[in-house]
Amino acid sequence: MDANLSRRAWNLLAKLALWLSAAATCALLLVVIGYIFLRGAPGLSWELLTTQESILRGTMGILPSILNTLYVVLVSLALVLPLGVGAAVYLTEYAKNRRLAWAVEFAAETLSGIPSILYALVGVILFCNALGLQKTLLAGSLTLVIMTLPTVIRTTQESLRTVPRSYREGALGLGAGKWRAIRTVVLPSSVDGIVTGCILTVGRVVGESAVLMYTAGLSTAMQDFSTIQGILRASGSTLTVALYVYAKERADFAIAFTIATLLLLLTGLIHLAAYLAGRLLRRR
Repeated sequence: MDANLSRRAWNLLAKLALWLSAAATCALLLVVIGYIFLRGAPGLSWELLTTQESILRGTMGILPSILNTLYVVLVSLALVLPLGVGAAVYLTEYAKNRRLAWAVEFAAETLSGIPSILYALVGVILFCNALGLQKTLLAGSLTLVIMTLPTVIRTTQESLRTVPRSYREGALGLGAGKWRAIRTVVLPSSVDGIVTGCILTVGRVVGESAVLMYTAGLSTAMQDFSTIQGILRASGSTLTVALYVYAKERADFAIAFTIATLLLLLTGLIHLAAYLAGRLLRRR
């Protein structure tokens, strides 16, 4: 009887500790978000979001940084998702040489632990100098692709491994080829992992500053995205880099908190869009 009471007491204490840990984590998140919104929300205005900074006109806008952020996110996702998902499918479904697969997985695990400042140096040497891209948004996006590729590979692999083998065997038994079985059965069943990798990639791309400071530049001027040459040669700061510039270089914390608020809203919208896209893909 005493042993049962002791176990129940320990179970109750363990549950209480877990609930307190979860509550503390949620409370900390709410405090941080609430403080940022409290400081930054009053500064949000239509003029701030739709104009660029100009001393002559007396405007303080961050539209160029918003456009640069969207550019970097779209280019990074367009490149890293096909590469990461394709690599994960090959390693999980096609790779026969397990040593080679282990080497690639080990390399991905190692790359995921490298500090972002080292990726910045690689981006400067490889993309900015060796390939002649200079400090452009394209060079920054390519560097971010290398940095986020391991995350997409790992999340997609884990999701592919959760698909029951019977799904594959059933598709093959009905006469579908290997690629058709993967395309119509395996990938739709693992869409949660792909969406998770997409969300993690977007979160890291939107929140990255060190890489983009070295490879994309610090300009806050409006870029010309109307031509291919302008898209390839565009250079400027994203929202995180602009936040650093206003907070560190100019000590303008009002604008910095406003940009932080906008970053939270943008990240939430992107996560919501990815979630809705995942639900749509699962229904199909």
